Amino acid sequence: MLPPPLTNLTQSIVEFCRFARANDLPVGVKETLDCLNATQAIGIADREAFKFSLKTVLCSSKNEWDLFHDLFEAFWHGAELGPHLSWKRPTTSSPEIKTAMILGGQSGEAEPKEGGGKAVWGAGAHERLQKTDFSQIPQTDLPALEEISLRLMKRMALRLSRRLKIVRSRAQVDLRRTIRHSIGRGGDPMNLSYRGKKLQQDRLVILLDISGSMNPYSLFLVRFAYALQKYFRRVDTFVFSTHLMEITHALRTRELRDALQSLSQQAAGWSGGTKIGESLRDFTLLHGKKVLSRNSLVVILSDGWETGEPDLLAAELAGIKRRARKLIWLNPLLGMEDYQPLTRGMNVALPYIDIFAPAHNLESLLQLERHLQRSFAR
Repeated sequence: MLPPPLTNLTQSIVEFCRFARANDLPVGVKETLDCLNATQAIGIADREAFKFSLKTVLCSSKNEWDLFHDLFEAFWHGAELGPHLSWKRPTTSSPEIKTAMILGGQSGEAEPKEGGGKAVWGAGAHERLQKTDFSQIPQTDLPALEEISLRLMKRMALRLSRRLKIVRSRAQVDLRRTIRHSIGRGGDPMNLSYRGKKLQQDRLVILLDISGSMNPYSLFLVRFAYALQKYFRRVDTFVFSTHLMEITHALRTRELRDALQSLSQQAAGWSGGTKIGESLRDFTLLHGKKVLSRNSLVVILSDGWETGEPDLLAAELAGIKRRARKLIWLNPLLGMEDYQPLTRGMNVALPYIDIFAPAHNLESLLQLERHLQRSFAR
């Protein structure tokens, strides 16, 4: 019996990979992404070429090839399932399907081009998407949210990277700001404003939790890190779950899609457990000397669910706080009504945090601009 039709080809391929894995083919997120890329390159006009491209990605033995034939015919053409096969259909909003579709740049529709075309959504819809929790975004709204978020995050990062600090010293006079401040005094420039060094000379360090509990949020937060890294010269980005991985170089691509594809090929521990203290210890030992200084702002994006030792987490945060200018912790759960930071990880972390703020939707992420402005000011 053929399952109910899905809304588009991308969704159908992701669902077919789930079906294949449920029936003993070794299929994960990486293989699903490879199937999406193969289909994009080959197309579906030629049925045999389409079938062969999927078989090439998913099969590595004769037994798997034989099994694939039965699965393909059953899924795509409604052939009868053998007694050893079964339909196991998850909802299309399941975390794994979202992971494959978002990491692959496939949100259910054609991916919006950066800076291309005019949005067809009204202002009300834009505002709604900015305020909606990432975990509650319907699959059909993902393309619009991606377009809005990339545009607004790029603007925010660009404003921050270009802003000049005002200093009281013998530096270059900021004529425009001096004139503007003199208007209230009848045009007399009684106080001069000066240009200071650009904010981008400071260092931004991003530590992003990609554990299972963060799955509804981490993929959007990777986009956030990408936008910041694109416009700041000194940004170092790391992801962690049970171990730490630097992704700074992976995010240094011209197109976001290329960065996400690169990340999908790395064994970063997506949707795994969480050992924040151990990950921060590795960060300090392996990268602290290079990236931590009084010019560094450390931003941790995590819900604080710690399966390791709380004492280790406290000790590592204390060490980071001593060496960095400020420690900012953005927690998606903080956007929930009546949320209390009572988990053992979040509880021991709070005394070392300079700024504790939510990161559950686009609106809250954009507030980082305000936090960074205050933090960069000496």
